[in-house]
Amino acid sequence: MAKIKRLTLLHSNDLHGDFLAEEKGEKYVGGVSLLSGYVKQTRQEEENVIYAIAGDLFRGSVIDEEYLGISTVEIINMLSPDVVTIGNHEFDYGMAHLLFAERCAKFPFINANLYSKVNEARLFTPCKVIETGGLKVLFIGVVSDIVIAQAKKDPLMDTYVYIKDAAQEIGKVCNAYHSMDIDLTVVLSHIGIEEDKVLAKNLDPAWGVDIIIGGHSHTFMEQPLEENGIVIAHAGTGVDALGRFEIMLDTDNNCVASYHWSFVPINNETAVRDEELECRVKSYKEATDKKYEHVMAKFSGVLTHPQRNRETALGNLFADIFKESAGVDIMLMASGSIRSKELGAIVTRGDLRETFPFDDALYVFKVTGKMLRHMLTYMLREEMFTEHTEFYQLSGDMKITYSRSERAMKQFAFRGAEIRDDDVFSVGMQSFHFTNIEDFLDVDYELLKSLQRPRKIATSCVDVLDEYFMANDKRIFAGEVEGRIEIIP
Repeated sequence: MAKIKRLTLLHSNDLHGDFLAEEKGEKYVGGVSLLSGYVKQTRQEEENVIYAIAGDLFRGSVIDEEYLGISTVEIINMLSPDVVTIGNHEFDYGMAHLLFAERCAKFPFINANLYSKVNEARLFTPCKVIETGGLKVLFIGVVSDIVIAQAKKDPLMDTYVYIKDAAQEIGKVCNAYHSMDIDLTVVLSHIGIEEDKVLAKNLDPAWGVDIIIGGHSHTFMEQPLEENGIVIAHAGTGVDALGRFEIMLDTDNNCVASYHWSFVPINNETAVRDEELECRVKSYKEATDKKYEHVMAKFSGVLTHPQRNRETALGNLFADIFKESAGVDIMLMASGSIRSKELGAIVTRGDLRETFPFDDALYVFKVTGKMLRHMLTYMLREEMFTEHTEFYQLSGDMKITYSRSERAMKQFAFRGAEIRDDDVFSVGMQSFHFTNIEDFLDVDYELLKSLQRPRKIATSCVDVLDEYFMANDKRIFAGEVEGRIEIIP
């Protein structure tokens, strides 16, 4: 008879500095202190418990951004995960800063597919073997190639860092470590749910990967997926919930005999606060509140941004502000840089920072009507409808109607007039998106330069927003979905 042992595997992803509980009626929901309480309680109740995080600890709150992620590392140190993989937002403060943050971490950061061009060496430890109750569990970390897009903002990364194929690197690690009598192999990925499916298909069954715990796409699940015999699980985003596996392991044959997975809500009914961690978070909050609590703007109501791949009221307002401030004809406002689903009616500096955390430069360049039509048609390709491509909010003078079945623009207008191929427009765009414009919008950079050399007109988009709101402090801002981007069957 096979020898069976039980393992409890808890997992989170995309925490994004989401440290504070929300009060909803008589219930407190989320917050890192309740999450820590749940993890501690599980470790007390169960014999073999591992807690893993699949990337993106950084970005999303003023507590994280004010201290450039070091506050986050200290808080996560107290949360005490057993293993964490690198997410793309771990690079937002620069490669050098991430390497410093890694030194501050009391938990292992792992990644197998980021390499140095200088000596062909991995940047991070590729994996971690965790032993508990006589079980050996191998964790391997991989990250999305979106890191390379971000690298263009950081000369250190752009010059010295490259990414290798995730499946091949997982295979290398598995080949090297399976001689150690591994009972369970888990990939901690930060590549998104669709890419996790592709990854699972590309993994050789002989490598023995059992589970992919993923992040990046902020995917909520009722039950895990299975692809090529590999279980794939994500746990949404933030700390309002986490995923929980109860795994029965056949230690004679080093395989999963059975498993049960659940999506566990974190609130004051399911967990008890970790008081020590609560005090640490409060100390950071008190420090940041002094700087960020004053009112920056007033809206006519709550403006929403419910999903990235459609026109939104908040997206329209921001696009219009940048258009006016930059003095351009059209602003292509990166939808993904708006990180909150709603904002207002009273907007503090802290609210604004959490909603718009990415402090990019602002570029201006020129395009012809023909180029612009191609760019926006490319933006609206089929992958956009699953939120796996970049999407842009348009400033107010634009009106487009796109036929999904015909894959073509039925209306393409500026200030009420149909755009001609030889019309020329000045366009504003944030630096991350401009430096990746060939990949994100399928336009040739040399062709852009032939019209007019692109110019950086502001070093900080955050400064642009701050100054605009302060200069219009008597104004009540409004925004609505106007049909600037209409998609028809």
